[in-house]
Amino acid sequence: MIHIRDIDHLVLRVKQLEPMLDFYCRVLGCTLERAKADLGLYQLRAGRVLIDLITVDGELGAAGGRAAGVEGRNMDHFCLRLEPFDAQAIRAYLVAENIDVSPIESRYGAEGAGPSFYIKDPEGNTLELKGPVQMGGD
Repeated sequence: MIHIRDIDHLVLRVKQLEPMLDFYCRVLGCTLERAKADLGLYQLRAGRVLIDLITVDGELGAAGGRAAGVEGRNMDHFCLRLEPFDAQAIRAYLVAENIDVSPIESRYGAEGAGPSFYIKDPEGNTLELKGPVQMGGD
């Protein structure tokens, strides 16, 4: 029987590695845990999970065909649960980094309903940044 606990990692195919590393590491606070440049693989620690960046022209990324763009995406979005979650402070920080931030709304996730907002990384992937469950949320 299969019992899923949580997400282990997700993989993003990227066109331009440096802006993506800067966004995920400097802006969001991930750390580069492992790099296999010969494969075009860069694994970033994001709390308990990994975000893998694979370059579209690298050995692994090339297997996925053309890079996603305005005409199509590889995924809708992924959600990162933040702790602590000070919505105003996080919003101010992201705006200072010239990142557009959606309005905060209560959205349902793995732990229940709680505040979240959306941002985009340098290649247009949508991230949901989510806070703790709030009692009485939908």
